[in-house]
Amino acid sequence: MRYLFFLFLIFSCSKSVEDRCFLQEDELHFDSYKQPKAFTVNEILQNKPDYLEIVDLKNFRSFKQDSLEAENLYNTLEKNEKYWKDQKTLFADFEEKFLGQFLYSFKHTENDVKYALGRNGLGYWLLEIKNDKPSAYFLGLSFSHYQFNKLQQNPIVKDGSFQLEGSFVKIIKVPGLPGYDDYSAIEDGKLFKIKLEDLKKDSDDDGYTDIFENCFGLNPNNKDTDGDGINDFEDYNPLFKSEKNKFTALYESLVNKPLGGIRENLNKMDYFIMPFQSDCDYFQRINLEAKVLIFPEDKEKQPYYVRVTDVFNGGYSKIKKDKNNPNVFYIFESGGGGTTDYRVEFKNGKWVFENVGGTIS
Repeated sequence: MRYLFFLFLIFSCSKSVEDRCFLQEDELHFDSYKQPKAFTVNEILQNKPDYLEIVDLKNFRSFKQDSLEAENLYNTLEKNEKYWKDQKTLFADFEEKFLGQFLYSFKHTENDVKYALGRNGLGYWLLEIKNDKPSAYFLGLSFSHYQFNKLQQNPIVKDGSFQLEGSFVKIIKVPGLPGYDDYSAIEDGKLFKIKLEDLKKDSDDDGYTDIFENCFGLNPNNKDTDGDGINDFEDYNPLFKSEKNKFTALYESLVNKPLGGIRENLNKMDYFIMPFQSDCDYFQRINLEAKVLIFPEDKEKQPYYVRVTDVFNGGYSKIKKDKNNPNVFYIFESGGGGTTDYRVEFKNGKWVFENVGGTIS
């Protein structure tokens, strides 16, 4: 009886992995695009982080006015070239330290410390260069709800707090461009403030701030969330223990493919982090050349910040088996407005890839 029980466990686990990692007959490669839910001002405020102070301004530039005035800075080819040339010069010191991990704005120096706003695929950050050392502090404010004016009258850091003017916004769908987001203001005239001590708080001293860890499902009170013996900040897959098997190697080869242009600097790019959604055990256990954060496919199981913010820029499907050859599989990649289809074969202990098609949306 005990033997049969263990057989049942093995069978159940195998079937579960089969369902999570391999495409079943008639199963779609990817879910169809769904328009994000539009939040009201009250809903945004109900879910506002405790550390965020919001001041209602009497005099302010509206989101629409700010967008039009900012666009005037680069609405011709000549203006555009000059704008980006000036930006490159202005933020050369930040680019030297952060190696292209962010888009920069609002440079400010206070007490020999340099600050700027950074934005990457995960969201907004306060960037700091102090004593020639770069640091980045995640704001935890979803760009699906919060937009900062592109033109600011006051410094980004004042009286011990980060501060920027902006608006509450909602995402609007652009006709004919599925998955492309634009924004519309739902309430203007806000000053968003966060104390620097709250931004910099790192309870477990692992290198990631509490705000970052709470936003992305890491444990702010345990420097090794997945228990693999590697500090979260140094762990390239901090939510799951990495393992080695042929299907994990398949996913690793795919995800590592587009990293060629930045590969030599990845060990210096602490904030270049790729987010993915996958329930597949093989994908969850990858160990890449770049950092990843892997979340459940079920939105309700994702951290609130991830659930309401479009941080995902493509992904990889489950694996499709070939009916005639047990060493041949098919796998599909989404991103950049389309999909790529691969035929892969496991030969002599390695995966051989063949691009066999795709779509452009």
